[in-house]
Amino acid sequence: MSWGTELWDQFDSLDKHTQWGIDFLERYAKFVKERIEIEQNYAKQLRNLVKKYCPKRSSKDEEPRFTSCIAFFNILNELNDYAGQREVVAEEMAHRVYGELMRYAHDLKTERKMHLQEGRKAQQYLDMCWKQMDNSKKKFERECREAEKAQQSYERLDNDTNATKADVEKAKQQLNLRTHMADENKNEYAAQLQNFNGEQHKHFYVVIPQIYKQLQEMDERRTIKLSECYRGFADSERKVIPIISKCLEGMILAAKSVDERRDSQMVVDSFKSGFEPPGDFPFEDYSQHIYRTISDGTISASKQESGKMDAKTTVGKAKGKLWLFGKKPKGPALEDFSHLPPEQRRKKLQQRIDELNRELQKESDQKEALNKMKDVYEKNPQMGDPGSLQPKLAETMNNIDRLRMEIHKNEAWLSEVEGKTGGRGDRRHSSDINHLVTQGRESPEGSYTDDANQEVRGPPQQHGHHNEFDDEFEDDDPLPAIGHCKAIYPFDGHNEGTLAMKEGEVLYIIEEDKGDGWTRARRQNGEEGYVPTSYIDVTLEKNSKAVLHKLSF
Repeated sequence: MSWGTELWDQFDSLDKHTQWGIDFLERYAKFVKERIEIEQNYAKQLRNLVKKYCPKRSSKDEEPRFTSCIAFFNILNELNDYAGQREVVAEEMAHRVYGELMRYAHDLKTERKMHLQEGRKAQQYLDMCWKQMDNSKKKFERECREAEKAQQSYERLDNDTNATKADVEKAKQQLNLRTHMADENKNEYAAQLQNFNGEQHKHFYVVIPQIYKQLQEMDERRTIKLSECYRGFADSERKVIPIISKCLEGMILAAKSVDERRDSQMVVDSFKSGFEPPGDFPFEDYSQHIYRTISDGTISASKQESGKMDAKTTVGKAKGKLWLFGKKPKGPALEDFSHLPPEQRRKKLQQRIDELNRELQKESDQKEALNKMKDVYEKNPQMGDPGSLQPKLAETMNNIDRLRMEIHKNEAWLSEVEGKTGGRGDRRHSSDINHLVTQGRESPEGSYTDDANQEVRGPPQQHGHHNEFDDEFEDDDPLPAIGHCKAIYPFDGHNEGTLAMKEGEVLYIIEEDKGDGWTRARRQNGEEGYVPTSYIDVTLEKNSKAVLHKLSF
């Protein structure tokens, strides 16, 4: 099947058909463009929706904790990824389908114009040949008529007896001339006719079939291109289906992660105060003075007054706890969170201790790295000056000391909240544990002194009050020495709970380092405190007092 043989006389129809094909191609390109705009707008609206409902958190306290909230935010994240895949679909369609269609439509128009121009030129050339043949034919026909008239005139004069011989001779010459011209035009007409027939045959069997074949191939390529674009249109969507499926699976997993029991427990953890419910109000009998007698009036009065005093005291204590069920008292936030209920205070202190432990771990890693670098510089002086690292090492050591004291102080407050003040004896026997603390409270406060608050806040006489645990331990004997140490570096001991020492000074060891970098020591005068383990040379011996006495002399 070929357009050149089947449609040899349908040039105008093919002209319209190819134009329709290009118009259809451009119409489909417009459809793809609108689909791209829909995808882009859809993705944009999805992102705006996610942005609208995503939490605007300014601090860690506002982070979502409930499983239902976390699941919703996970769904929002998956939806944001889904929107990204819609953008990928739009980009793929724009590059692979729409852009390709527009380029191909431009090339198609140029090719069609060229083929149609060739067809029109061939038709114009054939028309020119036909005109030349037709002109020669008309001229031959006209000369034949003139020759026929000349023959009739000659015959009339030849038969006319009155005609002169000259007239007859002239008519004969005119006949010969016209006959000769008719023969020449006949030959011209025959030549033009032969030429036209040849050009016409070439036109309809060679030129036009070739042009129409090119138009047919062009139209078939257009159809193939449309098929490829249809496939690319679908592939753009199909490529993202696995990722979209993962997004939907993520949403399903987020829905399955919702745990109502855990959320209920979080409500308890968030709002639990730790207080006991208020007790019963005592009965206040205001009618006693009516029934009292003169004989026991003084005694009854004293009992009544004491009873009222006790009742008021009880009521006052009960009223002191009623704020838990009403409005909380307003006041500035204190460093030890004592303005919070016990349970919330414990949580806040534990969070702060965990953060300080993380900072301490970071500073310890930095100290280790600086020491390694210093060793490298000392072994290879050309790589750097070891002294240049000393300020940074000193700063890191100060930070470590500060963090350890902060941890020590906060853990003392935490122990106070939890009521763990009676574990001094047990903690004394844990000297074999030597590991770095990251989450728990195994730091210098693990070795309790006679006062639960003395570990951080200084000696008992610096406080204006004693708690109920002071009396329990104030008669205990001092901790026995388990060794001695010699100061390698001087230590100022400005922070509370620390013990200042000079270089070369010898001290008792009364408690080993629990892994937090601090060792508890005591002078001969009885003064105790914590010193940095890295600043001393420790020797653990059974008879440390004799050795210390020997070293002092």
